[in-house]
Amino acid sequence: MANKSAEQRNRVETALDRVRHQIGLVLGAAAGARQAAEAELAKLELERDIVRVGMNHATPEQQNEWSKHPAAHEVFGALGTVRGTFYTDWSQGPATLRELVGQNAPGPAGAKPGEWLGRVGHNAGITSPGLWRVGSATAAGGDATRTFDVAVPLLDESHLAITSAPKTRPVIDGIVQNLLIRVLSTFEPGAVRVHLWDIGQLTAILPDLYPLSRTSALSLYDPGRLEDLLDELAGHIRRIHATGMQDGKTSLREMRVHRQERIEPFRIAVLYGNGETLEPERARDLKRVASGALAAGICLIMIDVPTAVSASVETLSLIDDRHAISSMTGTDLVVDLDPPMPSGQVIRAADRIAAALIAKQGGPRSFDDLLPTELGRESSARELRAPVGFFEGEPVEVVIGDASPHALIGGPSGSGKTNFLYALLGSLAARYSPDELALYLLDFKEGVSFAGLAPGRKDASWLPHARLVGVNVNTDREFGLALLRFLADELRRRSAAAKEHEVTNLADLREADPGGHWPRIVAVIDEFQYLFAGRDQVTATATQLLEDIARRGRSQGIHMVLASQDVAGIEAFWGKPAVFEQCTLRIAMPKARRVLAETNNAAVSAPKWHGVLNHDSGVAHGNQLAHIPDASSKDVFVRLQHRLWDEYAARFPRPRLFDGAHSPILEQFPAYLDLKPSSRPRALLGQSIDVTEAACGVDLSWAPGRNIAVLGSAAAEALSIMDSSARSLARQYEPGQVEFVLGCAIEACAPAVLELAERLRADGHTATMVDDLTSTLESLSGGAKILLLYGVDAALPSLEVKAVGQLKSGLDHLRTVLKQGPGHGIHTIGWWRSIARLKDTLGFAGTDDIGTWAALDVQGNELAPFAAGQVVHWSPRPGRALFFDRTTHGAPEVIIPFQRPENAQ
Repeated sequence: MANKSAEQRNRVETALDRVRHQIGLVLGAAAGARQAAEAELAKLELERDIVRVGMNHATPEQQNEWSKHPAAHEVFGALGTVRGTFYTDWSQGPATLRELVGQNAPGPAGAKPGEWLGRVGHNAGITSPGLWRVGSATAAGGDATRTFDVAVPLLDESHLAITSAPKTRPVIDGIVQNLLIRVLSTFEPGAVRVHLWDIGQLTAILPDLYPLSRTSALSLYDPGRLEDLLDELAGHIRRIHATGMQDGKTSLREMRVHRQERIEPFRIAVLYGNGETLEPERARDLKRVASGALAAGICLIMIDVPTAVSASVETLSLIDDRHAISSMTGTDLVVDLDPPMPSGQVIRAADRIAAALIAKQGGPRSFDDLLPTELGRESSARELRAPVGFFEGEPVEVVIGDASPHALIGGPSGSGKTNFLYALLGSLAARYSPDELALYLLDFKEGVSFAGLAPGRKDASWLPHARLVGVNVNTDREFGLALLRFLADELRRRSAAAKEHEVTNLADLREADPGGHWPRIVAVIDEFQYLFAGRDQVTATATQLLEDIARRGRSQGIHMVLASQDVAGIEAFWGKPAVFEQCTLRIAMPKARRVLAETNNAAVSAPKWHGVLNHDSGVAHGNQLAHIPDASSKDVFVRLQHRLWDEYAARFPRPRLFDGAHSPILEQFPAYLDLKPSSRPRALLGQSIDVTEAACGVDLSWAPGRNIAVLGSAAAEALSIMDSSARSLARQYEPGQVEFVLGCAIEACAPAVLELAERLRADGHTATMVDDLTSTLESLSGGAKILLLYGVDAALPSLEVKAVGQLKSGLDHLRTVLKQGPGHGIHTIGWWRSIARLKDTLGFAGTDDIGTWAALDVQGNELAPFAAGQVVHWSPRPGRALFFDRTTHGAPEVIIPFQRPENAQ
């Protein structure tokens, strides 16, 4: 047993010895590998240090320290071999670089100042040089053949960060000024804008360029307000990004090349820091701006601003007042900086550029400058785009499309709001044909701003794009509601078509249905706040419709332009921001309030005849100031309208004109002129307040209750309704088919009634004037008869009297005629001057016998018994009536009585 245990212990000890031996071997190998790795790491670190400093730039102390390294001999030998091989193979390198800079820095970008300084550039700004000269460098060897130009990319290519050395501020100013004057002298005036900010100086920033400060080419910013500059640049970036998204492009350069025109000027923002880190919020803002700036054509030149940015940045680090290290050439080459250009020559060059820019901008532009050379060449499939004014000679455009679907325009009286609307309408109409653009124009104020766009007595022309022109509608809020209902119906029609063709927007619908008629619709409502002036059903319905159109109209090409003198007073939208949120396009005329964002006060300081255009919901960074040319003076817009009329009038109908200040004339009304004999005659009471030129009519069928009551004491309107009802019915009967019976109990109205009777007789009909109404009612027999009763309330005393021996009074006979007459072809059209007297006439069970009524100067609460018990919202107003037909109406509607013949002059 003991021998067996000893044998097992020996085997275990032998195995452990073998394990220890193997572990020793592994540890030895690991130690050797570690030592080799540490030696290799030390060698690489030495190589990195040598490369970073440069073999030719090391101080004796550095070279002595490097020589003590165990791997020094090996590293120096390897680097020397690489450098020797490089310079052997790079004999043509400097010449290649000179050629490269020459190709990418043409003209002022790379040439000597004497060849261009003082001359105004001609580059339109569609493309840009890729490089801009800052100095020269010489490769190892030192002879002239190894010297080449050093240039840095700017503008679309890269930002530039400059780091100073002690007492080198004048040198840095020279570098920056050299670059700026090269850029400014390359492009045509206005193609470049320079923004200067210096944390340490309020003025005297590059003073040689100050002649440009009298133009938009140069702007200075308060040293304590870096956020102002960054906010402005951020606004440009957002605007360019939004425009690019619409074009399907990712950068301003792509848009310029695609359109072959300069859309926006290049911008160079020069930021002078002091070597200290910016405040955290400003640093974050700067990083955000820098990341999107290049794509928006904005280049930053940052001097001693120690902020890392996530964008392409080249660097220039000064060694002394003549030399620098550039990221373009690497740390092994020293750049010999170009000396500052002569101050006097720079000042004169800047002055010439400024003068050329001012001359290019010219004096005030005219309305004709807004118009294209050829009419109607643009497509509205994607958007509407039209210049409405100028800023320093450059056109400022309004864009209406998916990104900015609706516009809000504000300006107090005399600020030029109406003039702006004419400039907008004219510029749009000149660019888009009536097939591409349909206009619906409504003016609520007491004026005729848009009346000239429809044919008139003095000028037979009209604006072919206009489908509807409404003026003087301040008391006819129902007409604004009718327009919104029309637009809502059109929106449903277009949505149904889009669904049928499986598309989602107007552009795709037009592509899928090229044979359809799908113009973009622009509805302009001036003084639109009147539409929401009352706290009633009109306001509630209009608000609902407008919100729906504003929200969904953008995708179907239906756009609203809402204008007002005082947007602050629109109570209907308190707590309902849906409409204003959709009005991303804001135009504020001088002194306008609440049109732009709350903190944006640009309109307060806007000069006269200018406007602040903003496509970013009124946020300050979206401001564009524009001078609006005179578009509303006599004959200015008319000249364009005549051109458009000559071009399109033969193919497009005249617009519907609704003028709230004038009553329609029956003899000229289409619905009256279209009347002809019919088995179902229809009495026309007045004009409906609708988008279409429709008449309000009543079918006088042989059914119970088909009688008409005119209610109120307004004699002119009552006579008009009675007159138009009779005369329209007369046109629908052949002579001899109908008999008109006229009874007038109001002496003052007798001449008008007699005149009507004569007109009816002249048309071949029997028209009988009766004095004894009781006997006439008693003797009425069946057959087509129209009983015209004027002032029934005045006749009641005589009708209530029963003759001796008679069981029934004249009133009893009238009630019988009202109840039973329509079934036998006898219809009554009567005028009662009060509701109470109508009730007395009808008795306890007679309200059903008046199926139709037109109320004049009667309060709405009196009409409920005759409107199926519903609450009637009606306040009397001159020249208007409230109409209700229980067989067709859910609620009463406002109508306009026709003018009587003697007043239709």
